[in-house]
Amino acid sequence: MAKEIKIPQISEGVDTATISEILVSKGDKIEEDQSVIAVETDKASTEIPSTFAGTVKEIKVSEGEEVSVGDVIIILEEADEDSEENEESGDDKEKEASEEKGKKEKKEKEGTSEEKEKKKKKTSEGKKEEKSEEKSDEEEDETKNGDEEIEKKKSFEKSEKDESDDKKSSKKVYASPGVRRLARELGVNIQEIEGSGQSSRITEKDVKKYKEGGGEKSGSTQLELPDFSKWGAVETKPLNNIKKITAKNVLQSWQSIPHVFQFGEADISGIENYIEEHKEKVEEAGGKLTLTAILTKVVATALHKFPMFNASVDMNKEEMILKKYVNINIAVATDEGLLVPVIENADQKSIKDLSVEISQIAQKARDQELSKENMEGGNFSISNLGGIGGTNFTPIVYHPQVAILGVSRARIKPVYIDNNFEPRSILPLSLSYDHRLIDGADGASFMNWMVKALEDPYEALLG
Repeated sequence: MAKEIKIPQISEGVDTATISEILVSKGDKIEEDQSVIAVETDKASTEIPSTFAGTVKEIKVSEGEEVSVGDVIIILEEADEDSEENEESGDDKEKEASEEKGKKEKKEKEGTSEEKEKKKKKTSEGKKEEKSEEKSDEEEDETKNGDEEIEKKKSFEKSEKDESDDKKSSKKVYASPGVRRLARELGVNIQEIEGSGQSSRITEKDVKKYKEGGGEKSGSTQLELPDFSKWGAVETKPLNNIKKITAKNVLQSWQSIPHVFQFGEADISGIENYIEEHKEKVEEAGGKLTLTAILTKVVATALHKFPMFNASVDMNKEEMILKKYVNINIAVATDEGLLVPVIENADQKSIKDLSVEISQIAQKARDQELSKENMEGGNFSISNLGGIGGTNFTPIVYHPQVAILGVSRARIKPVYIDNNFEPRSILPLSLSYDHRLIDGADGASFMNWMVKALEDPYEALLG
C-alpha cells in the first residue's frame, strides 16, 4: 500500500518553502520520523520528517523547487506492495502469452496464404509471365505497407519522446482554478507565464498581460552571462530564499515605478542630546532609543500631513488608494539578507513604545523568527544605513508603496549661526518616490517638512 509524505505546517504564518536538500534516494528504506528533506523559508531552515516507515518509491520534488503546505513530496512503498508487484508480474506474463498466441495465429494464416498461392500456380501454368507480374506488384505493395508501418512506428516513438520531454520540462505552477480556466479560454500556456503574486503565484493580470504581449513572458528577459571561468577561478553559490524574494521584488519595483529622488540635510544636534538624556529610561522599558525610532514617529506624523505619501496607485483602474492607517516598514540587515518588517499604527505609539517594538522586531528578523504578518501591510519604508556609513544613497521604492526614506551617517559640519560658524551634527536624507502619483513639488515639500521637524519638532508640529 502506497503512503504519501506531505509538507506539514512548518511554522505559524508560513505556507511555502524552498527545497534546499533531499536527504533520501529512491529505494531507500526509512523509519518513521526520519528526516527526508530540508527546506528553507524566509525565516529559517528546517528538516521535514517522514510520517511513515517504508521504502522510497518515488520522490516528487527536486532541490530548489518551491512547495506549499499539503504538497506531496515522497511516495513510500510498504511491505504489502509485493502482492501488487506480483499481480503486475502476472499481468505481464498473461500479456506475453497473448502476444505469442497472436504471432502463432498470424503464422498459420501466412501458411494458408502460401498454400493458396501454390494452387494458383498449378492452375495457371500458361500464364507464368502474367503471374510473375502480379507477384511483383504484390511484393511492391507489401514493401510499401512495411515502409508505412516503419514510418508510423517512428512517428509514434517521436510523439512519445516529445511528450516525455514536455513532462520533464514542465514546472510547478501556482494558480487558482479560475486563473487556469482563464488561461485555457485565452489559449495561453500557463507554464510559460511568470507569476507576480505571493510565492510566484500566477494572477489573472499575469495571464492577460501575457496574452496582450503576444505570448512574451511576464517580467523581463534575464541577460545571458559569459563564462567567467575563462579568465580565472570562480565559485557559484545558490541564492537563499530571502535573496531570491528580494531580487524579484526590487526588479519588479524598479521596472514598474518611475523613481524621482529628493535630497535634504537636517541638523540633528538637538535630537542627539535628546537621545543621550532619555536612553536609560527607554532601556529600562526593554528597548533602545535610536534615531530610527524618532524618525519613525516623525514620518508617521508627516504621512497625516501628506496623505499622498501614504497611498498606492492602481494604473489598471486609474485610481489611487488613500490609506487611513499608518504602518511603516523598517529595513533590517541580517546575515541572510535584507528584511523589511512592519511597525503597525506607528502614529498611535510613543517614541518609547516605538523604540521597544523596533528593537524587538529587529532581533526577530536577525533570528529568522518573523511571521508572515510581520512582513505585510506597510505603507511607507525607512532604510537607515547610518550605522554602516556613506554620504547618500537612493533606495528603491517598495512596491506597492509610493515612497521610501533613506538615511545616511550624520557628520559634524560647520554651520553659520548668528555671525559665527558652529560645529553641528548634519544628517543626510534621501527621499525616493513614485512620480506617477507624486510630483516634484510634493516631494520637495515632504522633505522640507521632515528637515524642519527634525531640527525643531515643536515648530513643525504646530505648522
